[in-house]
Amino acid sequence: MSVREKITGVVLAGGQGRRMGSVDKGLVELRGRPMVAHVIERFGPQVDELIINANQNAERYAAFGYPVFPDDIGGFAGPLAGLHAALSRAQHPLVATAPCDSPFLPSDLVERLYRGLAEAGAELAVARTFDQPHPVFCLCRRDVLPHLDEFLAGGGRKIDFWYATLKIVEVRFDDEEAAFRNINTRDELDDVAR
Repeated sequence: MSVREKITGVVLAGGQGRRMGSVDKGLVELRGRPMVAHVIERFGPQVDELIINANQNAERYAAFGYPVFPDDIGGFAGPLAGLHAALSRAQHPLVATAPCDSPFLPSDLVERLYRGLAEAGAELAVARTFDQPHPVFCLCRRDVLPHLDEFLAGGGRKIDFWYATLKIVEVRFDDEEAAFRNINTRDELDDVAR
């Protein structure tokens, strides 16, 4: 890996999977393996430490061999709650996130986000393809945790609203648009399983 600072990667698997029929999306099988296994396979080699944020089925996620932890904020509060919990537990100064339902994520995701973050002197780098930002694919400095604490304590839950309060850089992945496809429904799962 060509990054200079050490990075903790967190797989965000804390949602309820409502559009998938209220199932744990990370554990839904794609081509004979849970979706999260595909994410770990692509994301794990890009980071120095890997952890998993899950609010249910902790034992099943732990079977992948990485630490598993729930949100510290109850009620399935969304990806910001997962990031908050990860920032609280990360061993390294930078934290990268990837969702459990994006099994085709770029194999150079972290390297490119790191380069963008370093060049811009930003607090957070987020992936973007054409006119579409992908807020759950980010790399941020662990020291933004107190700021996120404050935002969440004030009732904030929208990830893009929080990003707007930071020095961020968007990193273009126009060449890898399909890599950011996430699988939210059974129809989408059937489509990619072919």
